[in-house]
Amino acid sequence: MYAVVKISSEQIQVVKGKRVRVPKLELDQGSRHQFKEVMLVSQDDEVRIGNPLIDGASVEATVVEHGCAQKIVVYKMRRRKKYRRRNGHRQNYTELMVEDIILPDSSTSKQVENHGS
Repeated sequence: MYAVVKISSEQIQVVKGKRVRVPKLELDQGSRHQFKEVMLVSQDDEVRIGNPLIDGASVEATVVEHGCAQKIVVYKMRRRKKYRRRNGHRQNYTELMVEDIILPDSSTSKQVENHGS
């Protein structure tokens, strides 16, 4: 069972019991938060797709930690022009542990069968 959730303007696939890194959120470490912008839920062979969101569906997650990702080096160069620029960037992130995916009743969402692709 998995869900696609919109968290801070990014669509992220989450699975119950797994950790996921999202762009930095202003939440306290160890706190529990409920994300209500669920776009898709897949359970067994049944897929529920929102238009654009699924009413009543939500994902509960606990904030595990805040951190900084590995450095990415950005290097620009123009050959034969003596132009070289080196810059680095480290993106801040929040790591979440997905505790539960809450589903709505089946009458409010559109159901589509999964055809293996």
